[in-house]
Amino acid sequence: MKTKLPYLIVILLAAIATVLVLLLQQNIKDHKEEAKQVVFKIANLTELTVDPAEWGKNFPRQYDSYKRTAERTGTRYGGSSDTLSTDKLVQDPRLKTIFAGYAFSVDYRARRGHAYMLSDQRETKRIQLPFHQTGACLQCHASNATIYRKKGIESGAPGTIQDPLISIIGYSQLMKGFEIIGKLPYEEATKLADQPVACVDCHDPQSLQLRVTKPAFLVGIRAFADSNTPAPQVPSIVKWRAGNRSIPYDPNELASRQEMRTLVCGQCHVEYYCGPKTTLFYPWNNGLKAEQIEAFYDSYKFGDGHRFFDWRHADTGAETLKAQHPEFEMWSQGIHARSGVACADCHMPYRREGAIKISDHWVRSPLLNIANACQVCHHYPEDEIKGRVDAIQDMNHDLLNRSEDAMVDLINAIAAAQAASWKEAELKDAREFQRKAQWRVDFINSENSMGFHAPQEAARILGEAIDFARKGQIELLKPKK
Repeated sequence: MKTKLPYLIVILLAAIATVLVLLLQQNIKDHKEEAKQVVFKIANLTELTVDPAEWGKNFPRQYDSYKRTAERTGTRYGGSSDTLSTDKLVQDPRLKTIFAGYAFSVDYRARRGHAYMLSDQRETKRIQLPFHQTGACLQCHASNATIYRKKGIESGAPGTIQDPLISIIGYSQLMKGFEIIGKLPYEEATKLADQPVACVDCHDPQSLQLRVTKPAFLVGIRAFADSNTPAPQVPSIVKWRAGNRSIPYDPNELASRQEMRTLVCGQCHVEYYCGPKTTLFYPWNNGLKAEQIEAFYDSYKFGDGHRFFDWRHADTGAETLKAQHPEFEMWSQGIHARSGVACADCHMPYRREGAIKISDHWVRSPLLNIANACQVCHHYPEDEIKGRVDAIQDMNHDLLNRSEDAMVDLINAIAAAQAASWKEAELKDAREFQRKAQWRVDFINSENSMGFHAPQEAARILGEAIDFARKGQIELLKPKK
């Protein structure tokens, strides 16, 4: 019996090993099947399915993370999702002087999560009397692809809402509705929307393919493609330019999936004109850099023949420019753009749930998710990564403070000259320097990375802002002509 015991032990171990191997094999098979099953089709999604909750029935993981954009978050220089977002005019009183006579001198709050984009716009004092805003403001604060198309069809555009959006018919519906709704008073236009940015704005409901649907972006990116400005950050434009250009550039047809993971964000996180004097547009005809956009604005004429300006400064009379939130433009000048890193890689990084890999739809600062957002590429300790970011942002914040101080000094100097009865011609050059300085200060102040998207570019722009503001002061020290 003793001689058989070793054989019995071997047989038993072999049996156990066999069972374990079979269980492992079954587990691997189950995970492979789980990885294939990324969609749980419960709801029938169409172009009319605007409510993200309906999409969430098929994509519960993505929807769960999307809902978290309503959660309270914040970084050192970032926004938050408090009940009432931070008042930037209280944090930085200089802004009241810089924006004197403009709506932003009355109400200017820090950004919050995507869940608040529509409600925050409806509640801001900037859309209340005495300010008269138009429906154009909805382009980047609401889910509007469907309402634009419906309004376009009602107004005579061909086809039906079930036609593919990415088609001649779909685009004609989109553009016509965009122009009509953009002209409506804001209080009337906002009644047409009931969701902030939604799944249908970035995904085809059938194929789930990424797409851009904001009309002004489609026009603006085409204008940029038509320019001769280098575009290494958008390789599909470089490739299109090398062709015969017989068909206009269309990112929905030509951009790679990786490019689209930036362009869907660039639909809204951009600089644009959104006022009553003309249809909303993106000023990219000369390029994406601050001075290229400025040059386009300087050459642009409104319908009355007057050159472009956002508002006339209440204290100085200068025809001034207001930047919106040019994240796409700043990203395009940075190392991440040159390296092919998309917005979603950092702000919506991939994560795994079981065997399934998904893009995290809790859109937020990478500093709140360093492991997934940064350490995939940068193999350094989390504290070191955060320290590098802090150093970049602190430097640009210091430059921003200096530039705002210079701006306020220039505004006060022009106001004093006016009080001393200087003639309009004697104030002209100083006002032009104010326009240039203001544009650069606000380009960085309104861009939501505190310089991180392109540190050297941000520092260059702020350096120019300080220079122009001080030159404006020097003009006022010269003897009168």
